[in-house]
Amino acid sequence: MSDKVMYAMYDDDEVLKDGAKKLVSKGVKISEVFSPFPIHGIDPIIGIKNTRLGIMAFMYGITGTMLATLGMRYFMVVDWPMNIGGKPNFTYLDNMLAFIPITFEFTVLCAAHGMAITYLLRNKTLPGIPAQNPDPRTTDDKFVIEVRSSENSQYTADELEAMLKDTGLIELDQKEIK
Repeated sequence: MSDKVMYAMYDDDEVLKDGAKKLVSKGVKISEVFSPFPIHGIDPIIGIKNTRLGIMAFMYGITGTMLATLGMRYFMVVDWPMNIGGKPNFTYLDNMLAFIPITFEFTVLCAAHGMAITYLLRNKTLPGIPAQNPDPRTTDDKFVIEVRSSENSQYTADELEAMLKDTGLIELDQKEIK
């Protein structure tokens, strides 16, 4: 059984959003949207759920806070205690206020790097992995909506094509996937 995939290309993100609203209002399931930058407001239109990246950022941040705290306690109290500015060096609690900037910075560092790595892994955009966009122009100035006939079985391919042409597209490409 083959699947027909249609790629509707647009030159403006607002035209794409209006076209997506028209298609979704008619019951068409949009598989994917490709764009050179994030299109704000497209996720609820095409039915994409919120990500859990914020939860992961919190977990990476807590990990950074714990690592910074454990590291500073070990470095400044256990391994090599130093008398800096007359501060007591025999407990971490006595020096905790001096360590707040370091703790904050390390928390942000871990959260940012963890989110970036998670994003790259989750979206399979690591170096060496070929791009999954249907047209290289979507990395420059064009926008593409992907519609699959297998996900829209209530419509024929010709009906889907006619509905796509009513959305203000500039180009329509079709592919058969087996």
